[in-house]
Amino acid sequence: MNTPKILAIGKATQDVFLKSDEFSPQMEGKVAYTHLPLGVKMEVEDIVFATGGNASNVAVTLARQGLHSSYMWTLGYDPASETVLRDLDSEGVDTSHVVRRDKYRAGYSNILIATDGERTILNNKGVSTDAHDVDIDLDAIADVDWVYPTSLALGGIDLLRIIVDRADEAGVKVMLNPAGPELAEPNKLKSLLSSVEVLCVNKEEMQMLVDGESLEELVRHALHYVPVAIVSDGPRGVIASDGKTIVTAGMYEDVPVVDRTGAGDAFASGFLSQWAAGKSLRDSVIFASANSTSVVTQFGAKAGILRSNADLHDMPIEEKPF
Repeated sequence: MNTPKILAIGKATQDVFLKSDEFSPQMEGKVAYTHLPLGVKMEVEDIVFATGGNASNVAVTLARQGLHSSYMWTLGYDPASETVLRDLDSEGVDTSHVVRRDKYRAGYSNILIATDGERTILNNKGVSTDAHDVDIDLDAIADVDWVYPTSLALGGIDLLRIIVDRADEAGVKVMLNPAGPELAEPNKLKSLLSSVEVLCVNKEEMQMLVDGESLEELVRHALHYVPVAIVSDGPRGVIASDGKTIVTAGMYEDVPVVDRTGAGDAFASGFLSQWAAGKSLRDSVIFASANSTSVVTQFGAKAGILRSNADLHDMPIEEKPF
């Protein structure tokens, strides 16, 4: 089998992680932090610089698994854009489809890490292309086997529609793990699922698209729209089906959570890295779970991404006929 070629499309960011013992969640009301008082200096124990953005995180998982991974988006010449490109190049991601112009800027995020690993993100979206003036070479989609569009910033669902239609015309498979800009219009999102091969979302997101209370109900209903459906429910596990079998998996490993940033990207891209290479549904879910678990043990969305020689162990998982 030839090495799959996969193109990730979407924004990238420079992330700065700040961790402090003063960032303590309140038990009542689930407020992010007890206090961020004005005019007061708060101590920060740890600071970590990293790059993120859903599509760039995905591209790194694919590259570390030995697939031909490429990344497409618009970036500028600002320090954040330079850092993003340097990181992707160092990981062996093909960045030849990145369009650079003075008017563009990568996103920038300050991420406040609470004492339980949860976070609050102060996000600047940067400046990028949109659906009204598409400044990326969509013809490149025809040269790959899979396309993974997500976090399309101002382009949102309209740009996603353009990308998915182009992939459909070229016979290129699409994996979709939609981000906020795409989920903002669930009816439009649902209308393009007929051109999607793999849909991966969490329970609440899937309930925006189909009816169902349990994960299995949601997966079964989603299969009316896509060939492969995956629904996650955080530490409570995941259910996936390809219409032939249903795989139900629990937590891969109970690890100390340092930072949950990028866990969803790690799961979805981990699944695709195996599924696109011809692995079984069960094996793809196991690796996806391991990849996601590894990512939350370190700051940032990329540091914990597994490499191709990673040792995996058994996990709670069951498979039954559909």
